[in-house]
Amino acid sequence: MNFNEGAYIYINKPYRMTSFGALAHIRYLVSKRLHVKRVKMGHAGTLDPLATGVLILCTGKATKQIETLQLHTKEYTATLQLGATTPSYDMEHAVDNTYPTEHITRELILETLPRFVGDIMQVPPAFSACMVAGDRAYDLARKGKEVELAAKPVRIDELELTDFDFSTMQMSIRVVCGKGTYIRSLARDIGQALGSGAYLTALCRTRVGEVRIEDCLTFDEFPAWLDAQDIEQ
Repeated sequence: MNFNEGAYIYINKPYRMTSFGALAHIRYLVSKRLHVKRVKMGHAGTLDPLATGVLILCTGKATKQIETLQLHTKEYTATLQLGATTPSYDMEHAVDNTYPTEHITRELILETLPRFVGDIMQVPPAFSACMVAGDRAYDLARKGKEVELAAKPVRIDELELTDFDFSTMQMSIRVVCGKGTYIRSLARDIGQALGSGAYLTALCRTRVGEVRIEDCLTFDEFPAWLDAQDIEQ
């Protein structure tokens, strides 16, 4: 393996860690093994801090493939809490509004989900990395400023209800989608369509292109994997 010529590392990003934080940790370990100050490394697609799952890291000349990798189809599993909303559409922020849920049934959910399949328009979250007049949207939102983002076209190929618990008003979904899709925004939109509000309580990216979560290393597994590699300098 030659990290300078280019290699791909598949990591299962830990919960509550930024994608850059995960990259920095792996880069430190690889650089230490190579006895260099800092090996060139980038990641192909940001995951929210509260999300886990497939994070593809590219090293050396393979970083030129990042834009191509970002175009690959992605698959997620997510759990939504119905009956409430948060400013970030996930658990990063506290609940700001609650809504009735007595009318929600499994049948209503199954009738509602198909409207989000195909080419749709989606407004990104205010707490996102989208640029607004040269600033990151999340920087503005965290300062309490109003953030208005335009709807963008995204594609959802598959949207499947995998579980619904009437007693807790939690539903789980599997999503197959294209580049630029925010699952947090999808949760918000599903909640609005159900007339109850919703936010994410769990999110995992299970696939990027042909790379599945089963192919990924955890932080605990990575040092042993790295030690086992025959590395060319």
